[in-house]
Amino acid sequence: MALIREVSLREGEKIDDLQRDGLFIIQDPARFCFGMDAVLLSDFAEQSLGGRSAEGDRLLDLGTGTGIIPILMSAKTDFSSLTGIEIQEESADMAARSVRMNGLEERISILTGDLREADALFAPASFGMVTCNPPYMIARHGLTNPDSPKAIARHEILCTFEDVARVSARLIRHGGHLCLVHRPFRLVEILSTLQKYGLETKRMRLVYPYADKEPNMVLLDAVRGGRPRLKVEPPLVVYERPGVYTEEIHRIYGY
Repeated sequence: MALIREVSLREGEKIDDLQRDGLFIIQDPARFCFGMDAVLLSDFAEQSLGGRSAEGDRLLDLGTGTGIIPILMSAKTDFSSLTGIEIQEESADMAARSVRMNGLEERISILTGDLREADALFAPASFGMVTCNPPYMIARHGLTNPDSPKAIARHEILCTFEDVARVSARLIRHGGHLCLVHRPFRLVEILSTLQKYGLETKRMRLVYPYADKEPNMVLLDAVRGGRPRLKVEPPLVVYERPGVYTEEIHRIYGY
């Protein structure tokens, strides 16, 4: 499918084919490009809904970057509206232009703003799902430029995981979902923080680069007001061997 609308590109930007429902996205490799974690999160979040949301339900993506998760979720689910909030103006601008390029303005909104203040921008309990691919690293140790876009995306410079949990708990309706991807080394902290804010983790899936290696990602689905009962799903293995994806990764990517 051809691009629905032409858009202007800034220096260094490119248009990538998402190979899903004729969708495309604008990215700048010098800033930050979405990775496999965002694609796996969109698939995991879709499974939380069974592919469908309650009538009129809404999705909010915290720290949306270039808008990859709302754009993918627009094709995977029937949310009436999807909103992404992003503090970095250049990334939010790319996300907004990608939305226009795909003709999705009636469903997707991109806001430039601080996710820590999202609960002041929206009514309490006004979303059926919040998604987040947050910064994984805590310390700034070793960062030569903590103000760079890549550093902000990877390190807790402008927000912490507790900020994500606190805001999500305010904005998710009772029985709604917070779906996120993170790193296993912070799992104990993440689960306890979610419980602190009334978000009960119901599903967990560990992602392994190879079957004989340690996991390097964890996918979590927490429900606001949910009862304590955690389902640990079968491991997701990315590679059968170097350069060869497993069948499930092929399914997720739609290859």
